[in-house]
Amino acid sequence: MSLPPDLQFYFMHFMPYIHLPEGHKQYESLWVEFPNRFYDPVKGHQLYQRYISEFVLADKLGYDGLVVNEHHSTTYSMMPACGLIAATLIPQTKRAKVCVFGTPVNLEYPNRLAEEYAMLDVLSAGRLEVAFPLGTGMEYWSNPANLNPTTCRDRFREAIDIIIKAWTEDGPSTYDGEFYSYRYLNVWPKPYQKPHPKVYIVGTGSPETLQLTAERGFGYASVFVPTTQQVRSFYELREKAATYGHTIRPDQIIVNAIVYVAESEEQAMREGKEHIAFFFEDALRTTPRFLAPPGYLTTDQLRKRMTATALHGKFDWDMMASQFRVVLGTPERVAEAIAHWVEEANSSRVVLHLHLGNMPHWKAVKNLTLFAEEVMPRLRKLSPAAAPTDGRRAAQPALQEVR
Repeated sequence: MSLPPDLQFYFMHFMPYIHLPEGHKQYESLWVEFPNRFYDPVKGHQLYQRYISEFVLADKLGYDGLVVNEHHSTTYSMMPACGLIAATLIPQTKRAKVCVFGTPVNLEYPNRLAEEYAMLDVLSAGRLEVAFPLGTGMEYWSNPANLNPTTCRDRFREAIDIIIKAWTEDGPSTYDGEFYSYRYLNVWPKPYQKPHPKVYIVGTGSPETLQLTAERGFGYASVFVPTTQQVRSFYELREKAATYGHTIRPDQIIVNAIVYVAESEEQAMREGKEHIAFFFEDALRTTPRFLAPPGYLTTDQLRKRMTATALHGKFDWDMMASQFRVVLGTPERVAEAIAHWVEEANSSRVVLHLHLGNMPHWKAVKNLTLFAEEVMPRLRKLSPAAAPTDGRRAAQPALQEVR
């Protein structure tokens, strides 16, 4: 078996707040309306220190990327400003790319987000990668009421136009759009990488998001949808992108995998399964009303969402194991599963959920270490090396060796 070239492994962390009160099951949603009186900042501080140490360990173990993301008004994530976590990681890490996957652009002024990301790229000497998510439906309840879900996709497209223009054109320039107008678009600093950091779009396979990704020739990550649906989205993206003169490379397609590695399959199940259950039953628990505010989905997509498998607040192990990229087992078993998934998707980028839910520190360390020492070498042997093909400025010599 020969896998796509330059196979790389990214460690993603949600940084959840896990100290839930007794009786939390009575709340339909741990998003938007779950009372913040249940947050203990002392425990939160301890969790931040622990989670940062797990990221730093991943860098030392040789992971290629460290992924942070952003959510609001929820125990699911203590990253309401993921750029701050990225800035914390940059001076504490040396090798891995810092992947901000990312701030929903509709929640920010796009010129400020362009400046913030450019600053992170310069601080890291070109280790930044970014993804632009539309944002979950819950974000539109947790932010200003004038952020209308019915216009979210048009605002999303316009905001991305502004960010790319700010990164690639010398300023000052102007921009006059439906939602944003700039007399002086003149971001300081500009990105370290040229023409700009690597960009992905994050979505769930909606035609509108695939269309935008194809037009731009960006990378794409599909999250928390069944594997067959993801692979179909990747195929459609490649076809659509070709009509715009773009070739989507394996390094632009991201697959996500929930993984726990142990000495035996029985031990992996015993140590890992309960935390995956917590993630889906508790951390992700929300209501259809919050998940899909009026106007957030097109009518066609709303019909599909209503008939699709719901993951928010439900956990069915047999369904998860058969329909999603989830593997708990020995290094051999985990490597075999990931090899199949990247070959199937023609992808060379794997985002790994090695800490999930209320997993304790010792299990996260064990999982990170076993995957790095026992699984990655097996898979790298099957993946030929590849030279950079996108023309970006390389990082400093010390970093260039591992990019």
